[in-house]
Amino acid sequence: MAMFRIGEAAELLGVSTDTVRRWVDAGRLAATRDAHGHRVVDGVDLAAFVRAVAAAPEGHAELTSARNRLRGIVTAVVKDAVMAQVDIQAGPFRIVSLMSREAVDDLGLRVGSIAVAVIKSTTVVVERPSPLKGGTGT
Repeated sequence: MAMFRIGEAAELLGVSTDTVRRWVDAGRLAATRDAHGHRVVDGVDLAAFVRAVAAAPEGHAELTSARNRLRGIVTAVVKDAVMAQVDIQAGPFRIVSLMSREAVDDLGLRVGSIAVAVIKSTTVVVERPSPLKGGTGT
């Protein structure tokens, strides 16, 4: 059973440790104490929490078959005559999208804009990284 310290959970979720502590203190996320007195979150509980948060309605959402949606801020837009590259920072993740210049202009995408990267793919590579430095997430 994987157990994550508050800092590890925060890093995985792309939020601050204070945010995770507030969720725990408010009873939104279950945590226990380890043998050293540190608060830890069970990996199964963390996964359930993330699923519940992701399933919560986020204002007005389009009907779509794509389930991988990452909301973030546009950090770069590079346009040429026909194509454009848009970089989005979604929590700890950098998403890079290549699209037509016309699409960028129609969407009004510019540095500082909020955007949602919707990812639908037939191939997704899943890796299992080595445990976080000094962590217990095994």
